[in-house]
Amino acid sequence: MKNARISLDQAYIDQVKQNVSPHWGELGWVTYKRTYARWLPEYNRAEEWDETVKRVVEGNINLDPRLTDSPSEDVIKELSDEAKRLFKLIYGLASTPSGRNLWVSGTDYQRRNGDSLNNCWFIAIKPQKYGDSHIVPDYLDKNQKALSMPFSFVFDQLMKGGGVGFSVVQDNIQKIPSVDNRIDLTIVIDKASASYDDSVKLGATDKSEWIKQNQNSADYIYYDLPDTREGWVLANARLIDMHFKQTNPENKQKLVLDISGIRPYGAKIHGFGGTASGPMPLVEMLFEINDIINNRVGTKITSVDGTDICNLIGKTVVAGNVRRSAELALGSNDDQDFITMKQDKDKLYHHRWASNNSVAIDAKFDGYEPIAAGIRENGEPGVVNLDLSRNYGRIIDGYQEGIDSEVEGTNPCGEISLANGEPCNLFEVFPYIAEEQGWDLKEVFKLATRYTKRVTFSEYDWEVSRNIIYKNRRIGVSMSGIQDWLLNDLGHRVVTGFEDSIDEETGAKIKKPIYDPKGIKMVEEAYQAVIDADQDYSKALNCNPSIKHTTVKPSGTVAKLAGASEGMHFHYAGYLIQRIRFQASDPLLKTLDACGYYSEPDIYSPNTICVEFPLRAAHADSKNFASAGTVSIEEQFATQAFLQTYWSDNAVSCTVTFQSDEGDKITSLFKQYRNVIKSTSLLPYYGGSLEQAPKEPIDKKTYEERKAKISGDVATVFAEQHDDQKDIELVDQTDCESGACPVK
Repeated sequence: MKNARISLDQAYIDQVKQNVSPHWGELGWVTYKRTYARWLPEYNRAEEWDETVKRVVEGNINLDPRLTDSPSEDVIKELSDEAKRLFKLIYGLASTPSGRNLWVSGTDYQRRNGDSLNNCWFIAIKPQKYGDSHIVPDYLDKNQKALSMPFSFVFDQLMKGGGVGFSVVQDNIQKIPSVDNRIDLTIVIDKASASYDDSVKLGATDKSEWIKQNQNSADYIYYDLPDTREGWVLANARLIDMHFKQTNPENKQKLVLDISGIRPYGAKIHGFGGTASGPMPLVEMLFEINDIINNRVGTKITSVDGTDICNLIGKTVVAGNVRRSAELALGSNDDQDFITMKQDKDKLYHHRWASNNSVAIDAKFDGYEPIAAGIRENGEPGVVNLDLSRNYGRIIDGYQEGIDSEVEGTNPCGEISLANGEPCNLFEVFPYIAEEQGWDLKEVFKLATRYTKRVTFSEYDWEVSRNIIYKNRRIGVSMSGIQDWLLNDLGHRVVTGFEDSIDEETGAKIKKPIYDPKGIKMVEEAYQAVIDADQDYSKALNCNPSIKHTTVKPSGTVAKLAGASEGMHFHYAGYLIQRIRFQASDPLLKTLDACGYYSEPDIYSPNTICVEFPLRAAHADSKNFASAGTVSIEEQFATQAFLQTYWSDNAVSCTVTFQSDEGDKITSLFKQYRNVIKSTSLLPYYGGSLEQAPKEPIDKKTYEERKAKISGDVATVFAEQHDDQKDIELVDQTDCESGACPVK
């Protein structure tokens, strides 16, 4: 027996289904059905929850490398038993893999492409070699450095559904040579293409006419784009590299791109899922990127140019209507052009919305007031402390020089500090729900650790990623519903008060938080369970222990499945209206209408319906309950610091919300926690002031009136209405609140 495969027995699955009820939140089943239930063509319907969990668990457990080399009966039994425990854990929604895993794990796509299991990536914008990657332009030696490489990485990973953080700090940008060539770009399309008219409107040229006029010329490079993800990436790479003599050996300055073979708008995308955007977004992007670089002939590309190119790529990916594009641009803290680039409103609305922008700081940084002023104005930039990430795990464990020395940036949500080419690899535990269902939390965190460890044994497309993943084996075991857990087990919030103190470095007066000792013990025991599990499993797999292990991701879609508070965040309100937007053709709308949910046309997007869901937070009536609208900015900073100190050796993603009268406290709080918090972002608290806001606080009476109008179980009504569940497609697969990473 050379290879073995672990499968879950249907009799066991039926037993779990009989004894365990999934902890669906009030939005849980709807969120699952529209987000993670894959289409099963052999049955002409979408998956049910147990089928999704079976697919996900089997896809993961079979990544254990011991199964590929004549495994022993002990290994097979070990992993078979583990698969059963994982199924029960995830089916009950006491824990869940990341949304990426819920959508992709166990599919043919995952078996071809391990990149798809990781949420987000990081890349430095500087010339790099492609190496032994799945995408290598044929005009380059694989070991030749090219400016196109990081942009190809961004484009490729975004099109696979991952987010990308990228660094345009001056140390990187200065490595880019001056632009040598002005490129004359022509995009041609055949009249037979269904996309012909729309592409011509955007500047494309009739292919036959172009051939007639240029049949005797040879002073151009012609590239016929294949109808693949790689084809789009390589077209952009060719365009970028032609601007530089070192990557344009023929020194030609005319590029012709043939888009005739690209599938039209609405065509099915096999493998990943969803429908195609047609070539039109690509046409627009290529012309605009060419203009940016042409404008720098004789000079260097700037940090703003690099960000613009990534933003234009992100905009193009979003236009595919299946994938979201989460980007974080990390710039230098003294780069005023980068810091103020979103003040250009025309470019902001055109493409600069595609990234959240942050600045990199170190231990000596003290220029917080300009940053705080920007945050008070528009919520940006965020702050990423690379010194802390490189030299600290958990803060309580103290300074460890170079413990994570290769860190250059972060993922778009800010919970994982990453080296060049590295991804975040996440699993989410809902400790409050797990305890409710009788789980031993040590076992839960052990299962979570082993799940994420196996993901590091996937086949990865990019050499730069393979090298760093296999070296670091970084994992991110996260907790969500943290406020629910602490309030339930402690009877109050973990920050029990503040005491007057003096900052030892600055001499400034500060309010030092006081933490409940039992709360500290709770998270420290969870952390130790992860460390112990990693040590044991790494030894069994004969691989490096993970460089870091724990985190708090912002959550969002996944937290909605279980109805938990999102990451470390406080519930938005005790009672609220959650608005979810559906395509007007979505078959779930008929079910929601039959159950009595209020809906109306979306005022922001055509062919979109906005449905209102009344929600109640766990412990909403507790005297110690706090929401994002009532908890102070000081307590939010203190809570993030608590988790960074005692739980997370990676980072803690948090979007601190502040009231209008709290904005003047931002600078002092940045300074107070400069040696504790690795990444920080803030946003004004809008409450329900925006029309059709995603979340609108309401009172208990309004909640009860709304709930009284709703009858019937959504899952049951849907099954009755839709024997044929055709065309239920992926809408979203992000783990982040509101469909985009909230780091600003």
